[in-house]
Amino acid sequence: MWRDTNRRPPERRGTARSQTASRARRQGTLPCPAGRNPLPRVSPPCTPPACIGWVRHAFSCHATDCCRGSTPSRLPLLLSCLAFAAAMLCLRTAVPLEHVVIHKDGVETHVSGKVLVTAKDGGILLLAPDGTLWTIPPEEQARRSRDDVPFAPLTSEELAEKLLGGLPPGFAIHRTQHYVVCYNTSRTYAQWCGALFERLYRSFFNYWTRRGFALREPEFPLAAVVFADRDSYARYAEAELGGAAASIIGYYSLRTNRMTLYDLTGIETLRRPGDRRGSAAEITAMLSRPEAERAVATVIHEATHQIAFNCGLQTRYADIPLWVSEGLAAYFETPDLRSSKGWRTMGAVNAVRLQGFRAYAARRPPESLATLLTDDNRFRDPEHAQDAYAEAWALVYYCMRQKPQQFHQYLRQLAEKPPLVWDEPATRIHEFKTAFNMELEALDRELLRFLERIK
Repeated sequence: MWRDTNRRPPERRGTARSQTASRARRQGTLPCPAGRNPLPRVSPPCTPPACIGWVRHAFSCHATDCCRGSTPSRLPLLLSCLAFAAAMLCLRTAVPLEHVVIHKDGVETHVSGKVLVTAKDGGILLLAPDGTLWTIPPEEQARRSRDDVPFAPLTSEELAEKLLGGLPPGFAIHRTQHYVVCYNTSRTYAQWCGALFERLYRSFFNYWTRRGFALREPEFPLAAVVFADRDSYARYAEAELGGAAASIIGYYSLRTNRMTLYDLTGIETLRRPGDRRGSAAEITAMLSRPEAERAVATVIHEATHQIAFNCGLQTRYADIPLWVSEGLAAYFETPDLRSSKGWRTMGAVNAVRLQGFRAYAARRPPESLATLLTDDNRFRDPEHAQDAYAEAWALVYYCMRQKPQQFHQYLRQLAEKPPLVWDEPATRIHEFKTAFNMELEALDRELLRFLERIK
């Protein structure tokens, strides 16, 4: 579900990006209520400056092998030349750091980063070193300047320090290969979350790599903030989620690029007499029970969003249809908590979503597939969101199993969409029909027949 207080009419593809801030703000947060799963859109290609990879290559074994026939006196000279060339390449390709003073509601805010989009009206989309996206309309830009310091993402240590500075006292940091987990619950639970996220990360990359996708490593460390209990989490999340925070287990924010959640082992309805949670094995045993399935699935759903928006599969603030974003996250919702090495149940039948779709099928209108493709508001409407999420999972599951090549090509096309350019409904329909080479009515009939056979 997209939440923001500043909303303007969306811009459509082919028009100037004249409303940079307004539309992006509609997409800031992808919360998933317990038992529901409203979600977000996608993240921009996060590639390190080209010179970084070039320098690493220049001093790799492949680069030094060519020097083995040189005399010892010429080797340092050759390496110096390579280093100088790399430095010159960095100067040409590095993105300068832009500094903006934002004046809004009588408050000045200083932000720095690289400009991703400049609208005709002067509004900008700015990416900060911590991964936050700032949509800044021209009327809020008090001052702008730039310097020769190149843009560089925060390191894991720097991001941890920044996270701690913005949270109440009592938080600590647990770091893994790809994640920075900021927590005020037990260290054991933070470690359990970190291990869970890393297994999902590896499985997600392996899944798409085996299908021919060239995913990239995230530009930024992936951040997760884990609160000890629901009440403290809800107080913190209220700024982004409003009154819905108390009913939402966790969410991924497109704007900040962070997950926020709370310790599931503290939920009274999931605990049994004698339960202990002092070790990872005890936490796994507790959260592997059927009554914990939806809570854990919500965390996996949000973590999947974060990975997809940071590996190049999707782009934040691009016009990725919500059925794709939400359907993919639901597709990966089936965790394998017992396995420490893999995720054998990834892409398995999602029993909850299948049941939801079958309940919806009895009253499903003929135009349901068309509206799923074109009307993202179905996911934001509390009365229809459950049906939309179930149908999104059903369509993704069908595409993955019955038409994988066409669906993969469709995903690649979506991955190329730039931020802040929005398609007309007719364009979405045309792109879908072209990718699958079918009329919607024929595909819908196949979809329903396929889902009837699933057990």
